[in-house]
Amino acid sequence: MKLSIIVPVYNMAADDKLRFCLDSLINQTIANYEIIAVDDASTDESLDILREYESRYPWKFKAVQSYENVRQGGARNKGLDLARGRWVGFVDSDDWVAPDMYEKLIRRAEQTGADVVGCDYCAVDTHTMAVGKIMPNNTMDQTGVLGHEQYKKLVMNPGSMVIKVYLKEVIDAYGLRFPERTFYEDNCAAPIWMLHFTYFEKVEEPLYYYYQHDASTVHAVSLEKCEARLAMGKLLIEEARRYGIYRPYRQEFEFAFSKLYYMNTLYTYMLGMRRPRVKFLRQLADGIRQEFPDFQDNVYYQKTFDEEQKRLAAMHMQSPLKFKVYFQLLYFYRNRIRR
Repeated sequence: MKLSIIVPVYNMAADDKLRFCLDSLINQTIANYEIIAVDDASTDESLDILREYESRYPWKFKAVQSYENVRQGGARNKGLDLARGRWVGFVDSDDWVAPDMYEKLIRRAEQTGADVVGCDYCAVDTHTMAVGKIMPNNTMDQTGVLGHEQYKKLVMNPGSMVIKVYLKEVIDAYGLRFPERTFYEDNCAAPIWMLHFTYFEKVEEPLYYYYQHDASTVHAVSLEKCEARLAMGKLLIEEARRYGIYRPYRQEFEFAFSKLYYMNTLYTYMLGMRRPRVKFLRQLADGIRQEFPDFQDNVYYQKTFDEEQKRLAAMHMQSPLKFKVYFQLLYFYRNRIRR
């Protein structure tokens, strides 16, 4: 078996979203592959659709039922436990891929000897195979035979996991898996995974279609999701230490943590929550202070964030209450000016 494509599924039956995804996988041009679709305790007709596809394509489609909701990471892990392919790819069940995506990625791997290969993706808001807004993913200076400089860049920007194929023997050798029962599991898994591979190639084409819609995780902000970011930031550092890859890349992990755990969460929370709470803002400040008290001196932090972002972060670290009041007044004023 050349390839296993793992698809976590949760309540995607409406509007034919799931069927559009599965059809794009059933019609791949590569030969000798399997699709493992894991229903994560859906409450709609998703499992029925998966069983329908399994009955129509029994030689390459396997429907797996999870009786409890373990979220996307847990569903992917169930798929990994069953995967028989030499290569493994992941697809989100509301997205879809070009017909020749996996043929192109694996051909590049076979031509070069790479053990992980990626591509770009495009963002679309309708079900179409027309290329939408192209979103470059990973940079060419991260590719090739991986050494210290490439790994530094991959810690800070590992790129999306759904636009890659991974050599399964590497996954198995290191026991690589995803965090379960949480959101944003890729934020932790992606950099940890990339530091275990040795040769990264990229096909510079948008072969993956990322469907942007209101029900998508990225469009809904909640306290639970903000807390999940914090948990994934902490787990990222724990996993890096457990695998022995933290010390050589401490500066890079510090930046990755400050970006994921702190800056992204801070601004997502303030802009997305109707009633932001000082209690959470204090929790956020205390958490990063405990792990990386000098994160604001990090060279990548200084270069990446603009002066206003850094000034607001410094205010938050000094006084969460003062920051909350100032931030809300600032954005109230700016929104009024735009009208």
